[in-house]
Amino acid sequence: MRRLPTLTTNPRLLGARIGRYLRSWWYMIHLGAVALVMSFTPSTWSRANRLSTSRYIYASTWQVLPWFTVLTALIGLVVIRIVLVTARSYGLSQFALEMVVRVLVLELIPLSAAMFAALRSSMAFDAAALGLARAGMPTQVASEEAVRQLRRDLVPQVLANAFSVLSLAMTSGTIVLLLAYLNVYGLSPWGVPDYTRTVGRIFDPIVSIGFALKTVLFGLAVALVPTAAILELQRYPRRLASNVQPGALRLLFVLLVIEAGSLAIKYI
Repeated sequence: MRRLPTLTTNPRLLGARIGRYLRSWWYMIHLGAVALVMSFTPSTWSRANRLSTSRYIYASTWQVLPWFTVLTALIGLVVIRIVLVTARSYGLSQFALEMVVRVLVLELIPLSAAMFAALRSSMAFDAAALGLARAGMPTQVASEEAVRQLRRDLVPQVLANAFSVLSLAMTSGTIVLLLAYLNVYGLSPWGVPDYTRTVGRIFDPIVSIGFALKTVLFGLAVALVPTAAILELQRYPRRLASNVQPGALRLLFVLLVIEAGSLAIKYI
């Protein structure tokens, strides 16, 4: 029986695969640059594009904002209680509020908002195009239709997802900050000076700018990575046979890289 060549027996296969991955990453970066340039071009903002952007913002933000905020508030309340009880048991109550703000508001909420927006908006949108190709339509026709649809909606989708992640993170973070105050100081207004001093010390100008920048980068990654992956199906139609959502693993990797970079800049 003839053995098929593998990466270890044929170095050319390894080089070809590395080159393909590098071209794929470059294609994603190039697509993001084109989308950003187009978003600042006045001719892009026709009436149809403005209506498309508003529809994307409504679908990705307003429809999910209330119950996502409620879910985040419930989970945040549980985490706040755990942190407060643990800190008091070790005699570290004075650090409990700062720990809650740094862990929940600065790190976990933006990341959860980005992953939720990916599942709610980009992944569902790309899955529709992928399902069209798998439903029996010829691969070339399905890919061309998906490309036309994604190109028409690329800039509105990028802006809507960036706005969605930023809105979900800001709203949920505000609710969690309010819950943290109620858990630490109760309904007493006498804790406001100490509370604002602690939160203001955490949210200095550099941290605030980094928080906003990280959240916007999350939104751009949520919009661009799956979009670039689905567009590549036109060039590599054999990937339609894969059961993995196009761009899912790469999106997770990009989000983790952004989060790791943010942590390294702030704490190292």
